[in-house]
Amino acid sequence: MDELTYERECLMRGYLAVAGVDEVGRGPLAGPVVCAAVILPLEEEKRILGIDDSKKLSAKKREYLAEKIKEVARAYSIAEVGEDVIDEINILQATRLGMKRAVEGLSVMPDLVLTDGNMTLDIAIPQRSIVKGDALVCSIGAASILAKVYRDGLMKQYAEEFPAYGFERNAGYGTAEHIRAIGEVGICRIHRKTFIKRSWEETLKGRCANTSRNGDTRS
Repeated sequence: MDELTYERECLMRGYLAVAGVDEVGRGPLAGPVVCAAVILPLEEEKRILGIDDSKKLSAKKREYLAEKIKEVARAYSIAEVGEDVIDEINILQATRLGMKRAVEGLSVMPDLVLTDGNMTLDIAIPQRSIVKGDALVCSIGAASILAKVYRDGLMKQYAEEFPAYGFERNAGYGTAEHIRAIGEVGICRIHRKTFIKRSWEETLKGRCANTSRNGDTRS
């Protein structure tokens, strides 16, 4: 996805500053959800080759592209919403809040905001949601890259403070290593308590279902 096709079509409709917005970190058991907003330049000489959905890129490629995006973007902004807010208002609303903050943090105010998936933001600016936008729209893909690189770096920092959970490897997601560590040492301050509770309930439900299928042989 090296073309700015969608952004150029928006320009033809009169939108001069189109911001792509995306998030990373809705699913982990720990750490913030991170959102980014990017306004890319449309000049051919500033076009960045290789932008795509961040999940499709290697860590090395993401880091390279993140630096290029920061270098040439007309404006970019990164916002995080922590685990305490996620627990208070739920992950969907926390993501919407983070995206809103990212848009509001841009040094150039956009006249159109494009979000990935099916997300409506509490902003006065015209907006459109695009399913699989991070793989289809260059500016959304750029936002996904910035958010991913930022959050991965943040989780590596947390790994130094909380070494038991392997955050540098799992970025807070519920891997076997991470869940085992929670069972052994408990949770830390960056864990999402509502996610831990749900994960534990699902684990217990699965164990009960297995016991029911296999038969309880205890006397």
